[in-house]
Amino acid sequence: MAVPKRKTTTARRNTRRSACYRLEVPAMAKCEQCGAIKRPHRICESCGYYNGVQRIKVKESA
Repeated sequence: MAVPKRKTTTARRNTRRSACYRLEVPAMAKCEQCGAIKRPHRICESCGYYNGVQRIKVKESA
């Protein structure tokens, strides 16, 4: 079994551990129909359009 020759410092250990917890902000695009912010390549949740065609009917909140 491999045994480390020296103690790993807390700074080196924490730097290594922090690399896998980086959060990325998801990409956002503007809907061409209504102008709402949406994820790219997804149906717009506010109007139901995708690629200029209405794919789903959205209930309008009163």
